[in-house]
Amino acid sequence: MSEQWDGRGLPPVAAERVRRAAAGGPWTSMLSVPSAAGLATTEYEPVGEVMGSIVQNVGWSGYGGCGGFGGGILGGVAGPMAPMPAFRPYVEALERGYGTALHRMRLEAAAIGADGVVGVILRADHLGQGSREFVALGTAVRSRTGPPPQKFTTSLAGQDVAKLLAAGWLPAEIVYGIAISIRHDDWATRQQASWVAGNTEVTGYTQLATVVRADARHRFAEQVAGAGGQGAIVSSLGVRMWHVEPAENHRDHVAEATVFGDALVAVERSAPRVAAPLTVMPLRPRGGLS
Repeated sequence: MSEQWDGRGLPPVAAERVRRAAAGGPWTSMLSVPSAAGLATTEYEPVGEVMGSIVQNVGWSGYGGCGGFGGGILGGVAGPMAPMPAFRPYVEALERGYGTALHRMRLEAAAIGADGVVGVILRADHLGQGSREFVALGTAVRSRTGPPPQKFTTSLAGQDVAKLLAAGWLPAEIVYGIAISIRHDDWATRQQASWVAGNTEVTGYTQLATVVRADARHRFAEQVAGAGGQGAIVSSLGVRMWHVEPAENHRDHVAEATVFGDALVAVERSAPRVAAPLTVMPLRPRGGLS
């Protein structure tokens, strides 16, 4: 019978990967050739592939329809754009999914003596019946020159990490902002979105997308500050929208916005490692071509 796991620490299969890594032998990585070459110009070297995952049920928890705006804080704005608490559990579920996957990946990296993880792929896959698997997968790296200013995780490739270090920046942590808002399709919105309206702006949907994106960016900025970042690189910014019909002749539109990126902290500039020169041998015979 397989070993039972209570969700704390490393899963048994991950602990076995760590044990094999500690025993020596070849390591694996997800680095592309340019990424590996770029990383080789820094003090960091790859030590192994690491991952973290969680399968979680994600539900709506409390949605009753006929929404105004809701789902986020928007900097504490009150009034028509004030939060609808019914959607906060949904956002928290997504945040917990991504955060748990990253945490378990960092545990595995620490267990093999890594100082950071580069090239992290962070994704959520729908498994059906409301379940999603959140996965974080990357390449653990270790400093050749002693403990770094701080341990880090980043979605950036090795060559980008090398450029940042040379410029005096370290990608400290992967950060993200997630927000969800809902807007009831009022008379004006229904008229603008009808097939007879022609090519016209649907102002209600524009407002919904603008509000939810601003909310996600606000949450992103909060995570950057929480990570001690002095700046950030945004790697992706997306909005998706869909409609729900909680009752007859009643339609709402829901928008979900996500912002993913890397928080940056200032560090001492890193001098690039100089590779040994290649030996070049002339193929032309001495004295010219015969």
